[in-house]
Amino acid sequence: MSVVKPVLTVDVRGEMCPMPVLKTRQAITQINIGDVIEVLATDPASKSDLESWARKTGNKIVAVEEAETQAGVYRFLIQRLR
Repeated sequence: MSVVKPVLTVDVRGEMCPMPVLKTRQAITQINIGDVIEVLATDPASKSDLESWARKTGNKIVAVEEAETQAGVYRFLIQRLR
């Protein structure tokens, strides 16, 4: 299994809806198609919000995990497909 290395990190810890989606949308336009961004969020709604956003925009959530070093921090890896 290959390790996915993000080319950009979007840190939206402490920010609530809709900021995680808005900042992710802005960041994904700064990377090449096929590249991956990392999003760090604390908003519990960010999981469903980012999954919905990715589905609507044709991008792919490669992984979602709770950060091992910080409880309540979610780490998303999102691949730009379009």
